Amino acid sequence: MPTEILMPALSPTMEEGTLAKWLVKEGDTVSSGDLLAEIETDKATMEFEAVDEGVVGKILIPEGTEGVKVNTAIAVLLEDGESADDISTSPAPAPAAAPNTAAGDEAAPATSEAPAPAPAAPAKADGGRIFASPLARRIAAQKGLDLAQINGSGPHGRIVKADVEGATASAPAIAPAATTAPPSAAAPAGPSADAVAKMYEDREFEEIKLDGMRKTIAARLSEAKQTIPHFYLRRDIKLDALLKFRSQLNKQLEGRGVKLSVNDFIIKAVANALQQVPECNAVWAGDRVLQLKPSDVAVAVAIEGGLFTPVLQDADTKSLSALSTEMKDLAGRARERKLAPHEYQGGTFAVSNLGMFGIDNFDAIVNPPHAGILAVGTGLKKPVVGDDGELTVATIMSVTMSVDHRVIDGALGAQLLQAIVENLENPMVMLA
Repeated sequence: MPTEILMPALSPTMEEGTLAKWLVKEGDTVSSGDLLAEIETDKATMEFEAVDEGVVGKILIPEGTEGVKVNTAIAVLLEDGESADDISTSPAPAPAAAPNTAAGDEAAPATSEAPAPAPAAPAKADGGRIFASPLARRIAAQKGLDLAQINGSGPHGRIVKADVEGATASAPAIAPAATTAPPSAAAPAGPSADAVAKMYEDREFEEIKLDGMRKTIAARLSEAKQTIPHFYLRRDIKLDALLKFRSQLNKQLEGRGVKLSVNDFIIKAVANALQQVPECNAVWAGDRVLQLKPSDVAVAVAIEGGLFTPVLQDADTKSLSALSTEMKDLAGRARERKLAPHEYQGGTFAVSNLGMFGIDNFDAIVNPPHAGILAVGTGLKKPVVGDDGELTVATIMSVTMSVDHRVIDGALGAQLLQAIVENLENPMVMLA
């Protein structure tokens, strides 16, 4: 019988993706290992290989389709002796808004079988069926709306998300008996996309479509800021000894083509500090804390349209030159979106450095499940009081450590930041 080709999970956290491009067409013969398609996740575009051999009988999801759920049938493979007539003729709905679909609507995932119905489709007074998307039905049910009273703006009068978001119930909705949480328990929702657009309908603007990366960043960081109890620790760090030491090392490493950056020292300082205060080398795992042995440090890398946080594993055991070389490689491939999932997932702690942009200091958002992130500002020459009590000038770098209070308490966080400061102000100790 025909074999369904399913949308693959190309990373442990992938739930949906964009079918960017088909590399085969209907009627093509494929073997195991042949490239079938290019799949765009929230972080990278990856090639998808065939597992079985056969003939591509039907492509169910066209290329360019967004929001294709993992394990959704995207094509059908035929074996010897089978033909296209053996494929179910049930139409497979597109999983995401296609060019002719109303904005804001969510369609059901495509499968070769009829999709499981969401809330039952209501009927009009004359007995005719009311056509509404599953998402529109759910919103209508939550708001107590009668879909028969709403005019749909979607294809063929289909009621979509935008139609029900701005509507109000004609009568108060009756809360289910099992509901005990007060209305205030739900997080307040912002205005709908259509409502915001309406505010600016008399102004010239360009609508920029969100790609998978930007959607993921918005969702993850909104969740992080709402659910992680952040607290912040700030310190000023004297960089003069480090800058002098870095200059000496770079002269000695010139022949090897290695040039150490201040950020390389920061990564090493954080990695060593996590070993010095091992209780902080941990992640939040829902109902427990996982304390790691190695220091795996994530580093934020800005790319067009978003950012990556490639992870330098075992950073505490690597030399500065090895860290520098690895970081340059990861950052380069991050900007080309060529990182494999295992290269940007994991880690217990992150570093975000905006000093090269002239930022004095800032507060970063913890990226779950990490326990903290160090926000690094630029180094500036400032007047300081020296150890001898005399006024002098020093290069000062301001850092802010954002911490997940579920994992790290205040005093423990202070110990970690103190260890980071000592490593950077006495860089020679990092080589011991």
